[in-house]
Amino acid sequence: MFLQDFFSTVLDVLTPEDVHVLNVEELLELKTCPGNTILKCLCLGKSQHAPDTFIYMNFMKSHCCYDAIPTSSKLVIFDTTLQVKKAFFALVANGVRAAPLWDNKLQCFVGMLTITDFINILHRYYKSPLVQIYELEEHKIETWRGHVLTFCFCCFLCSLFEAVYSLLKNKIHRLPIIDPVSGNVLHILTHKRILKFLYIFGDLIPKPRFLQRRISEVGIGTFREIATVQESATVYEALTIFVERRVSALPVVNEQGKVVALYSRFDVINLAAQKNYNNLNMTMREALSSRTCWVEGVLKCYPHETLETIMGRIAKAEVHRLVLVDCDEVVRGIVSLSDILQALILSPAGINALKA
Repeated sequence: MFLQDFFSTVLDVLTPEDVHVLNVEELLELKTCPGNTILKCLCLGKSQHAPDTFIYMNFMKSHCCYDAIPTSSKLVIFDTTLQVKKAFFALVANGVRAAPLWDNKLQCFVGMLTITDFINILHRYYKSPLVQIYELEEHKIETWRGHVLTFCFCCFLCSLFEAVYSLLKNKIHRLPIIDPVSGNVLHILTHKRILKFLYIFGDLIPKPRFLQRRISEVGIGTFREIATVQESATVYEALTIFVERRVSALPVVNEQGKVVALYSRFDVINLAAQKNYNNLNMTMREALSSRTCWVEGVLKCYPHETLETIMGRIAKAEVHRLVLVDCDEVVRGIVSLSDILQALILSPAGINALKA
């Protein structure tokens, strides 16, 4: 009688997606539960949150930052008395995008020098191709950064959940991982490394069903007031957008609005390698054609593609974002790692760090 009454009730509310095959031990355990509890156990899809909503959040909470540190990586550290120009040249020469700053007087790390600093210097002090940027040529790092330096970091024992929260809340792309005993920087953790870690070890956990939903359905990304730049615009105009909109890359579009390239902050640091930072009046078309490294077009995604497909494409290409386009290659949005990590890791915990 128990099973007959039970199944007659359950079949009225179950959908195929809610079905979970139980083993003998689970069935025996359920038999001792009140009827309402049984329905909650088997009909989790009817609750406010699907049971797999918390999979990635719990995964990140159960792993520490040290777990995500690769076995081999390069770390460059600058003294704050180093000249700004030499520091940026050193970033380019070593193929890194940021470096922790060491204050020899205080005997501690006091901040990070990133490509954003290079962009801000160029944008603030550039006048014309005929006028040398004195602040870039002569200033030391400590002069540029001033006396108030913010240094966001995480202990290597902190959870990856805490690291994601710190990255998104502080709107930074690089988070130093510190050994609290020695005070040494062990690694610079990024959005890309966190997603790569999740992508590599994701097979060890159940795959959430929402990964099969289309990106147009889940609404992960930016779809309004998308920051773009015309290919006829100048590099200085692109820098202005970087500074004002605080974005990490700009889709370059033609007169028809079709995306033809992607100009990122990393492209700006290459101006130092090419010694073109005194000529910011060049057009985006000219800047893109003078790239020293080969770039494989624009990494795009489409509204009909699933979240799993998009995450896999980002992880394999090791990029920070994909440009969402329609069938005519017109820009319709940007799907970034920040958007994905917010949706998968922080939103289930009721945290919206992107709007904090």
